[in-house]
Amino acid sequence: MKKSKPAKVSKKVKTKPLRIAVVTSRFNEEITTKLEDGAFDFLEEIGAEIFSVRVPGAIEIPLAIQALFQTKKIDGAVALGAVIRGETTHYDYVCQSVERGCSELMLQFSKPVGFGVLTTENEDQALARAGGDQGNKGYESAQVVVEMIGLLKEIKSI
Repeated sequence: MKKSKPAKVSKKVKTKPLRIAVVTSRFNEEITTKLEDGAFDFLEEIGAEIFSVRVPGAIEIPLAIQALFQTKKIDGAVALGAVIRGETTHYDYVCQSVERGCSELMLQFSKPVGFGVLTTENEDQALARAGGDQGNKGYESAQVVVEMIGLLKEIKSI
Protein backbone atom coordinates (compact mmCIF):
# COMPACT_ATOMS: atom_id res chain seq x y z
CA MET A 1 0.00 0.00 0.00
CA LYS A 2 1.39 3.36 -1.04
CA LYS A 3 1.36 5.95 1.73
CA SER A 4 1.90 9.67 1.55
CA LYS A 5 4.44 11.42 3.71
CA PRO A 6 3.03 12.69 7.01
CA ALA A 7 1.79 16.25 7.06
CA LYS A 8 4.17 18.81 8.51
CA VAL A 9 2.80 20.56 11.55
CA SER A 10 4.69 23.35 13.25
CA LYS A 11 6.88 22.16 16.12
CA LYS A 12 5.48 25.00 18.24
CA VAL A 13 2.09 23.33 18.38
CA LYS A 14 1.45 20.19 20.39
CA THR A 15 -0.92 17.97 18.49
CA LYS A 16 -1.12 15.01 20.88
CA PRO A 17 -3.31 13.53 22.05
CA LEU A 18 -5.78 14.54 19.41
CA ARG A 19 -9.34 13.24 19.49
CA ILE A 20 -10.31 12.42 15.93
CA ALA A 21 -13.59 11.00 14.68
CA VAL A 22 -13.53 8.70 11.68
CA VAL A 23 -16.97 8.47 10.08
CA THR A 24 -17.19 5.75 7.44
CA SER A 25 -19.98 4.83 5.04
CA ARG A 26 -20.88 1.14 4.90
CA PHE A 27 -22.02 1.46 1.27
CA ASN A 28 -19.28 0.08 -1.02
CA GLU A 29 -17.78 -1.47 2.09
CA GLU A 30 -14.92 -3.26 0.32
CA ILE A 31 -13.57 0.16 -0.60
CA THR A 32 -14.52 2.14 2.50
CA THR A 33 -12.92 -0.41 4.84
CA LYS A 34 -9.61 0.14 3.04
CA LEU A 35 -10.01 3.90 3.38
CA GLU A 36 -10.75 3.45 7.08
CA ASP A 37 -7.67 1.25 7.52
CA GLY A 38 -5.56 4.00 5.94
CA ALA A 39 -6.98 6.67 8.25
CA PHE A 40 -6.47 4.44 11.29
CA ASP A 41 -2.87 3.74 10.25
CA PHE A 42 -1.98 7.43 10.24
CA LEU A 43 -3.92 8.32 13.37
CA GLU A 44 -2.37 5.42 15.29
CA GLU A 45 1.11 6.51 14.12
CA ILE A 46 0.64 9.91 15.77
CA GLY A 47 -1.05 8.54 18.90
CA ALA A 48 -4.47 10.08 18.31
CA GLU A 49 -7.53 8.92 20.17
CA ILE A 50 -9.87 7.56 17.51
CA PHE A 51 -13.66 7.61 17.64
CA SER A 52 -14.98 5.38 14.87
CA VAL A 53 -18.56 5.58 13.60
CA ARG A 54 -20.13 3.67 10.71
CA VAL A 55 -23.11 5.09 8.84
CA PRO A 56 -25.32 3.45 6.19
CA GLY A 57 -24.24 5.61 3.25
CA ALA A 58 -22.27 8.70 2.31
CA ILE A 59 -25.27 11.00 2.63
CA GLU A 60 -25.40 10.30 6.40
CA ILE A 61 -21.76 11.27 7.02
CA PRO A 62 -22.33 15.00 7.73
CA LEU A 63 -25.07 14.33 10.28
CA ALA A 64 -22.85 11.92 12.21
CA ILE A 65 -19.97 14.40 12.18
CA GLN A 66 -22.28 17.17 13.36
CA ALA A 67 -23.42 15.04 16.31
CA LEU A 68 -19.80 14.23 17.18
CA PHE A 69 -18.75 17.89 17.00
CA GLN A 70 -21.69 18.86 19.22
CA THR A 71 -20.20 16.72 22.01
CA LYS A 72 -17.32 19.24 22.09
CA LYS A 73 -14.96 16.31 22.65
CA ILE A 74 -13.69 15.93 19.08
CA ASP A 75 -10.84 17.98 17.56
CA GLY A 76 -11.54 17.04 13.95
CA ALA A 77 -13.13 14.40 11.76
CA VAL A 78 -12.34 12.25 8.76
CA ALA A 79 -15.22 11.60 6.35
CA LEU A 80 -14.83 8.34 4.39
CA GLY A 81 -17.03 6.98 1.66
CA ALA A 82 -17.12 5.77 -1.92
CA VAL A 83 -19.70 7.17 -4.31
CA ILE A 84 -19.45 5.48 -7.70
CA ARG A 85 -21.30 6.83 -10.71
CA GLY A 86 -24.28 4.77 -11.82
CA GLU A 87 -26.83 5.18 -14.57
CA THR A 88 -28.88 7.93 -12.90
CA THR A 89 -28.27 11.45 -11.60
CA HIS A 90 -28.40 10.19 -8.00
CA TYR A 91 -24.57 10.19 -7.99
CA ASP A 92 -24.45 13.95 -8.57
CA TYR A 93 -26.89 14.70 -5.75
CA VAL A 94 -25.07 12.48 -3.27
CA CYS A 95 -21.63 13.90 -4.11
CA GLN A 96 -22.80 17.51 -3.84
CA SER A 97 -24.76 16.92 -0.65
CA VAL A 98 -21.92 15.20 1.20
CA GLU A 99 -19.30 17.73 0.12
CA ARG A 100 -21.53 20.68 1.01
CA GLY A 101 -22.46 19.16 4.37
CA CYS A 102 -18.83 18.55 5.34
CA SER A 103 -17.77 22.03 4.20
CA GLU A 104 -20.57 23.69 6.17
CA LEU A 105 -19.62 21.74 9.31
CA MET A 106 -16.04 23.00 9.12
CA LEU A 107 -17.25 26.59 9.06
CA GLN A 108 -20.00 26.07 11.64
CA PHE A 109 -17.71 24.43 14.22
CA SER A 110 -14.28 25.80 13.18
CA LYS A 111 -12.98 22.24 13.11
CA PRO A 112 -11.42 20.42 10.17
CA VAL A 113 -13.10 17.63 8.25
CA GLY A 114 -10.81 15.59 6.03
CA PHE A 115 -12.81 14.77 2.92
CA GLY A 116 -12.00 11.17 2.07
CA VAL A 117 -15.22 10.51 0.19
CA LEU A 118 -14.22 9.11 -3.17
CA THR A 119 -16.33 10.25 -6.11
CA THR A 120 -15.34 8.06 -9.02
CA GLU A 121 -16.62 6.89 -12.37
CA ASN A 122 -16.09 3.20 -11.57
CA GLU A 123 -14.98 0.71 -8.93
CA ASP A 124 -11.45 0.39 -10.36
CA GLN A 125 -10.84 4.11 -9.86
CA ALA A 126 -12.10 3.84 -6.28
CA LEU A 127 -9.90 0.82 -5.48
CA ALA A 128 -6.87 2.63 -6.92
CA ARG A 129 -7.47 5.42 -4.36
CA ALA A 130 -8.16 3.06 -1.46
CA GLY A 131 -4.67 1.63 -1.11
CA GLY A 132 -3.96 0.96 -4.77
CA ASP A 133 -1.59 2.72 -7.15
CA GLN A 134 -3.13 6.13 -6.36
CA GLY A 135 -2.39 5.87 -2.63
CA ASN A 136 -4.91 5.78 0.18
CA LYS A 137 -7.18 8.80 0.43
CA GLY A 138 -8.22 7.73 3.93
CA TYR A 139 -4.63 8.06 5.10
CA GLU A 140 -4.24 11.38 3.29
CA SER A 141 -7.51 12.76 4.68
CA ALA A 142 -6.39 11.96 8.22
CA GLN A 143 -3.14 13.82 7.53
CA VAL A 144 -5.11 16.86 6.38
CA VAL A 145 -7.15 16.92 9.60
CA VAL A 146 -4.05 16.83 11.78
CA GLU A 147 -2.30 19.50 9.73
CA MET A 148 -5.34 21.79 9.89
CA ILE A 149 -5.73 21.32 13.66
CA GLY A 150 -2.14 22.49 14.05
CA LEU A 151 -2.63 25.41 11.68
CA LEU A 152 -5.81 26.56 13.42
CA LYS A 153 -4.02 26.45 16.79
CA GLU A 154 -1.21 28.58 15.37
CA ILE A 155 -3.67 31.10 13.95
CA LYS A 156 -5.53 31.35 17.27
CA SER A 157 -2.25 32.10 19.06
CA ILE A 158 -1.53 35.18 16.91
